[in-house]
Amino acid sequence: MHRLARTGGTAGLLRWLAGRTEGWAGLVGPDGTVLHAAARTAGAMVPDVAGLVAEGASALTERGVQAYSVDTGAYTALFFPLGVSAPGVAGPAAPVLAVVTPRPVAAGLAMLLADVVLPLSLCLRAETLERKRRRVDLAESRGREAVLHLLMTGQLSIAQQVAGALRPRLPDPVRVCVVECSGDDRDEVARVCVDADGGRSWIVRCPVYASHLILVMPAEEKRPEPGAVPTDEAVAARVGDCVVGVSEPVPLADTATGYRQAFHALAVARELPGRHARFGVSPDPALVVGPAGRRWADELLNPLLTHVPRRAQDPGSQELLATATSWLAFSSHATDHLKVHRNTLAARLRLIGELLGLDLHRLADQAALDLALRVRATPAPACTPEVPSPAPPVPHASGTSKAAGGLDAILCRPAVRDWADQQLAPVLGAEETLRTWLRCEGRLGPAAAELGISVPGTRKRLTRLETVLQRSLLRPPSARYDLWLALRSRDLAAAPR
Repeated sequence: MHRLARTGGTAGLLRWLAGRTEGWAGLVGPDGTVLHAAARTAGAMVPDVAGLVAEGASALTERGVQAYSVDTGAYTALFFPLGVSAPGVAGPAAPVLAVVTPRPVAAGLAMLLADVVLPLSLCLRAETLERKRRRVDLAESRGREAVLHLLMTGQLSIAQQVAGALRPRLPDPVRVCVVECSGDDRDEVARVCVDADGGRSWIVRCPVYASHLILVMPAEEKRPEPGAVPTDEAVAARVGDCVVGVSEPVPLADTATGYRQAFHALAVARELPGRHARFGVSPDPALVVGPAGRRWADELLNPLLTHVPRRAQDPGSQELLATATSWLAFSSHATDHLKVHRNTLAARLRLIGELLGLDLHRLADQAALDLALRVRATPAPACTPEVPSPAPPVPHASGTSKAAGGLDAILCRPAVRDWADQQLAPVLGAEETLRTWLRCEGRLGPAAAELGISVPGTRKRLTRLETVLQRSLLRPPSARYDLWLALRSRDLAAAPR
C-alpha cells in the first residue's frame, strides 16, 4: 500500500483495491458524488453502483460513524471516512472510501480497508495540495505575462501597479534577455536563472514561443565576487543546450525595444560556439526621424488614436494599437500573445487597415506602420533635432499607400541616411538576396523563384545574412521592416534629382 501511494497515488491504490475485492472501489463525496473510481474489469460494474454508494455515503455522514456497510442480494458495500476532525465525528466535506464486493465478504477485508484509509487520505491531500500549487503557479505566470504585455505596449504605470504584488520589483533601466531552451526544461532553466542572479531579474515564460524564457534584468550587473560572470553568460555556461541573446541597456518604458534587440542577438548566438550574444550598437530608426518624423507619425496614426467604437463590445483605440504592435512583432503568433482567436485578429487588422488607409498585406505599409508606432513610443526629446535639408519633398514610395506617402520625405533626412548606411554596411555590394526577399514581401517561395534557386537554398542564404547583419530575419520579431526602410532610404539618396 505504501509503495502504491508513492508511485501510483490515489488512482493506483483504488485500482489495487478493486482487484483485491474483485469488485468496485472509489472515493465518494458526502453528498454521494463519485470523485474517483476503479473497477476490476469492465464487466465487474455493479448494477446501480452510483445509487448504492450515494445511499451509503449519506448514511455514514448523517450518523457520524467511522464505518458503515450495506448488504444487497449479491453485493456488500463498505464505507470508511477519510477525514476525522474529532473522535467518532466525520470532518466537514470529508470524502468517503467506498468498496462494493461480491458476497460473501472475504475474511479480513474490513481490516484491510481500515489500514488503507491512512495512505489513501495522505495521497488525496497531497494531490489536492499539488493541484492548488499548480493553480497558484499558473496564476503567477499569467500575472507576470500580463505585466510583460503591459510593458511591451508602453503602459508603464499600470505594469508597475500590477507588478507591485509580485517579486522582484521591476528594475529601471533594464537589459532584456531571451533564453532559448527545450520547452520541457523551461522551469528548470528558470530556476538556474534565479540562482545565477540571486532573484533580481523579472522572469516570464514567453507566451508566443514555448521554448523561450524572457528575463527583464537590472542594467547594472551585480558582481559580488571576483571573477563572477553576468547572469546571461552564466546561464549559457550552465545549461548545455540553451542559447542566450541580450539587449543593450534600455529604460523600462522601452522594454519592447529591448526585447527586439535580445531576439536579434539570439539569432546571432545560435551560430556562435558559446551560444551567447549581446546586441551590437545600432540606433533605433525612431531616434533619427526628427520632429518632422514625429509629425508624420502623428498624422498617420491619428485616425487610429481617435477611433471610437460603434458598439461597447468592439475594440477601442488602445486595443487596436496593442493589436497592431503585437502583430507587427509576432506575425500570426500574435494570437498567442494577445490570447485571441485568429478570426478576431484578422478582423481587427482589417479595421486598422481601413482606419489608416494602409494595405497591411504589403511590406511597405507594414514598415511604415511599424516605424510610426515606434516613433510614437519614443520620448520626443530623444529624437534627433531637425536639420535643414536642401532636398525637396519626394513622392511616396512605390508600393506604399497614400496614407504612408510622406514617409519618403522622412527617409531623405541626413540622419536617416546615415542610419541606413550603418544598417546595410555589412552587406553592401552583396544585397541581391535581401532585396529580392523584401521585394517579394518577405516570402520565401516567390523569392526563391525570382532568384532561380530552391526554397531551402534561399533559407540558407537568409540564415547567413542573419549572422552577417546580426539580426533575425526569418523568425518574428524580424528586422525586415528596418531593412526595407534602410534600402528605401539609400535608393532615394541615389535617385536622380
